[in-house]
Amino acid sequence: MYAISLGDDGAELCPLEPWRAEEFLVHIDRGREFVGQYNGLPDVVTDLESSRAFLQAYAEKAAADAGRLYGIWADGTLVGAVLFRRMDVGQGTAEAGCWLEPSAVGKGLVTRAVRVIIDWAVEERGIHRVEWWVSAANAPSIAVARRLGMTRDGVLRESCLHRGKRHDEEIWSVLAPEWRAARQAS
Repeated sequence: MYAISLGDDGAELCPLEPWRAEEFLVHIDRGREFVGQYNGLPDVVTDLESSRAFLQAYAEKAAADAGRLYGIWADGTLVGAVLFRRMDVGQGTAEAGCWLEPSAVGKGLVTRAVRVIIDWAVEERGIHRVEWWVSAANAPSIAVARRLGMTRDGVLRESCLHRGKRHDEEIWSVLAPEWRAARQAS
């Protein structure tokens, strides 16, 4: 299977597939509380069966060209992921997302990994608009959107119920011409 280097630190990006369900569950267990602050994934992936089902659902999305899931490995350990939660090639839209366990935070892994998948979506799949939906309280994820050159489109007030509390969600986006211009300038 292929892996894409994320830089000189040895971090890699590769598809996160159903056969990795045990490794994925161990990763979720390590980051369960941290990831669960803003992400419902730890409430969904609770055992090996649900881990396999989650990864299978993304394998099916990939087969239908409706989403993708990529793991981030550092020193051979799965520490996070980036994904297209949804992707509509006909409309030219996709929603990117991410999570990391605490040991991987602050190293630029998500920003580097999302750059790779946005490049692929824009250049290979013809995606025109990539969105980033984030809890307004999730400052690190908002910082990623800014580093990616995204524009804040707006706030959906109290639109997300997570663990019994309503959260405002910010929607950020980048359009293909903006993405290409920023990549050429760097």
